[in-house]
Amino acid sequence: MIAFRAFALRRGGRLLLESVDAVLHDGWKVGVAGRNGSGKSSLFAAIMGGVEADAGALDVPAGVRIASVAQETPALPDAAIDYVLGGDAELAAALADEARAQARGDHAAAAAAHHRIDALDGYDGRARAGRLLHGLGFRPDDHEKAVAEFSGGWRGRLNLARALMAPSDLLLLDEPTNHLDLDAVLWLEQWLRRYPRMLMVISHDREFLDGTVDHILHLEQGHARLYAGNYSDFERQRAERLHQQQAAFAKEQAERAHLQSFIDRFRAKATKARQAQSRIKRLERLAGTEAVRVERAFSFAFPEPGRLPQSMLKLEHVDAGYPPPRGTVLADVRFGVQAGDRVGLLGPNGAGKSTLVKTLVGELPLLAGERGAHKDLVIGYFAQHTVESLRAGDTPFDHLREVAPEAPVQALRDWLGQWHFAGDRAFESVDGFSGGERARLALALIAWRKPNLLVLDEPTNHLDLDMREALADALNDYPGALVLVAHDRHLLGLACDTFWRVADGRVEAFDGDLDDYARWLRSRGGEADAPEAFAAKPAADPRERRRGAAAERERTRGLRKRIEKIEARTAAIEKELAALQERLADPAIYTGPTAVLADIGREQNALREEKSALESEWLQRFEELEAASA
Repeated sequence: MIAFRAFALRRGGRLLLESVDAVLHDGWKVGVAGRNGSGKSSLFAAIMGGVEADAGALDVPAGVRIASVAQETPALPDAAIDYVLGGDAELAAALADEARAQARGDHAAAAAAHHRIDALDGYDGRARAGRLLHGLGFRPDDHEKAVAEFSGGWRGRLNLARALMAPSDLLLLDEPTNHLDLDAVLWLEQWLRRYPRMLMVISHDREFLDGTVDHILHLEQGHARLYAGNYSDFERQRAERLHQQQAAFAKEQAERAHLQSFIDRFRAKATKARQAQSRIKRLERLAGTEAVRVERAFSFAFPEPGRLPQSMLKLEHVDAGYPPPRGTVLADVRFGVQAGDRVGLLGPNGAGKSTLVKTLVGELPLLAGERGAHKDLVIGYFAQHTVESLRAGDTPFDHLREVAPEAPVQALRDWLGQWHFAGDRAFESVDGFSGGERARLALALIAWRKPNLLVLDEPTNHLDLDMREALADALNDYPGALVLVAHDRHLLGLACDTFWRVADGRVEAFDGDLDDYARWLRSRGGEADAPEAFAAKPAADPRERRRGAAAERERTRGLRKRIEKIEARTAAIEKELAALQERLADPAIYTGPTAVLADIGREQNALREEKSALESEWLQRFEELEAASA
């Protein structure tokens, strides 16, 4: 359908793309990937005829119907459902003609309009528009609300629904998940899988790309390369190519060991087998991509907190919300954060996730109940408005100086350099920074205070894929506690061990992982239809809970003893391996008999094999324990 032949594109004086040769076929679903500024959006503009090629040719067949999402939405008085229905311009015109003809009593014109509507299968058009609105998170009473009454984020959803409503041969979507919550992202993913024609999508959400595309067009250093498969397939193929091109074996091995340490650590510390396996699978999915990760432009780390109190923060029977007329949003909230907790908050936009976060950090006063915080608690809070709140005209150095007025100049510059604001970049105005650079600066300001609890509300909105990967790595290394709101499943799945669902005025533990949550969303026809296995569990009577716990302990005693033995033996093996490593670090051992080295090598291999077998059994036994406890 689309052919690039020696295609080149400039923006201003900068060459974005050159010598691009690629053919994209009807029915393909193509993810367009590349760093910010690589030319992704400009490529879309060229396909839509908004910019001309500077060299070569871009062939798009005549008559191809292209649908895309409008960047702006005027404050229209039209009802939301009518605005979405207008995405099918021909159908909307025919419906309007029919209404006008009936109003003036012109039966011939009404009949002609009726035939046009019938030919377009248009009498279910309003129902289709309603289903799109529902899938993207609009309530039924929103359908007749004027477009002008919606905020910018919700108008973005209206534009997306309008684009999906349009009959098209080619659908172009530029960051379609930016204004969506996880529920809507999962719905959109399913919708796009069923889309029968050609899709091109720019997204920094790797799991969304994995779930929707079958090809990746990667833009890098002015060139484009087409890969078959989803985003994870692309990373593996690109890693193989990079590995052949660069002598980075030592760095790759260090990164591989780093990833393996994540897997080992979470396998040993996980408290729920299903969630442990989910996180391990996501980490192991990265295996083999070390060359890509080493080549990544950005990496950063959150510093070790000064203190890590065991019980950090607790909400007891809290009503959270705002002064009248809005009032209570969440009722009777019981929620606590302990040292080492990694909590992901799930739920649709508008359900109260940000309200819960603001209540946790103390930004919102309680309407009822109690909030208890440890005296050594230091919160690092990234709010949805944090990026926009950076002061116009000020530099990264100015912002950090305000946070740390007594710190030496060199310490401030060194810190900013760690976050990739080195040299003159530390003294450039933030006015010219991209959204990703602003988000990185906001994280640097938060990290300076060495928080022991990170509370992050949609930190990825302005980040490209490289920065999101760097953030995931930094959060995995971070030893403090974490509460995370994000629509990026890759980040949630890598960073979080447990999940809580915020919806319908309640905050409840979700008994499952992100895959369970996706299945639960797809299976429910309403709250009453939610499968019991994945539903949030209501609090039980304390006496009944104690009796049940005692019975469960008795029933699962054998399993728990075996798990304890596995954990004890695993710890012993780790000590033995550390002792062997210490022996190998002694230079004297290499001057003695070679048989000693051979014996140590054999012993290491045997211990590692035993440890691997024990870890597999640990997961199996924990699954059995969880099933017995259900």
